[in-house]
Amino acid sequence: MRRECRLAAPLVVLAAVTFAPSPATAQSPPLVLPRESPAARVSQVIGLAEFSVAYSRPAVNGRRVWGALVPFDSVWRAGANENTVLTASTPFSVAGKRLPAGRYGLHMIPTPAAWTVILSRQSNAWGSFRYDPAEDALRVTVTPKPAPMTERLQYTFDELRGDGVTLTLRWESLAVPIELRIDHDRVVLDSVATQLRGIPQFFPDGWGQAATWALQHDHLPEASAWADSALRIQPRFDGLNVKAAVLERQGNRAAADSLRQRAYAVATEAQLNAAGYQLLAAKRVDEAIVLFQRNVKAHPDSWNAYDSLAEAYGIKGEKRLAITNYEKAASMTGDPAQKSRIAAAIAALR
Repeated sequence: MRRECRLAAPLVVLAAVTFAPSPATAQSPPLVLPRESPAARVSQVIGLAEFSVAYSRPAVNGRRVWGALVPFDSVWRAGANENTVLTASTPFSVAGKRLPAGRYGLHMIPTPAAWTVILSRQSNAWGSFRYDPAEDALRVTVTPKPAPMTERLQYTFDELRGDGVTLTLRWESLAVPIELRIDHDRVVLDSVATQLRGIPQFFPDGWGQAATWALQHDHLPEASAWADSALRIQPRFDGLNVKAAVLERQGNRAAADSLRQRAYAVATEAQLNAAGYQLLAAKRVDEAIVLFQRNVKAHPDSWNAYDSLAEAYGIKGEKRLAITNYEKAASMTGDPAQKSRIAAAIAALR
């Protein structure tokens, strides 16, 4: 037994020597250390669309950049390290050239005058070293302009508009603007149509919201169809009111008035009040007064109903009736701020 134990010990040592990794062949995972050109990301939402740029930020560090560190007439990664990436969540256009949503490698060709901006379908490269023009999705020409000194390369989203934004590369004393545009309404309509394929399709709320937005932005076919979908589920005020507005814009005033009466019959106090103010905004003061009167009759305990009726009478120039209803509203509200506002309105009428 003792001999067997003595023989086993060398075998264990041999196994340890055989299977231990040697310093010459071991592969140690690389350490994560700071980059000289740190990564950055900037994004901008426009309506339901979003643009973002992922890039790295080299420094000037006392060097001459344009035509030296970044050569003229050569494709440049428009940043450092991996190629710069522009991501768009929806279809968009650059200088009138339309592209689908997606990720694009952003490259540039600087010159002493105009620059070429390139969006490549290849967005996972390291720099521009293997850039292939056959993978171009788009090329446009832009004009750089002088700008305040920027030590580290930076992208900014400037001049935000309802249908687009200017993406600007800033480095050293130069700014390179790139105009990005979207079809705002088309993006919203497509998004709403997609959303209405989901759970919202089973409830009138989503259809009513969609119809209201489409009406407000003059997309009458969509507004009409979505209002119809809301009404098939439940004939509520919002659907009836939107459908009436669509019919009125289409010139069918009689059908619109009929639907509005149905809408008013099922409206809440707040909905009647809001509808009255819509009529005031449209300069249809007499119709607004009739609606506010209806609201007072339906909700005689509401100080706000009397307050709105008073305001409409004031706009019409019926000072006595305005004061009477303001006084009624003031006597019913317990809010000091509202009492003070109403007192000011009465004083102005007198």
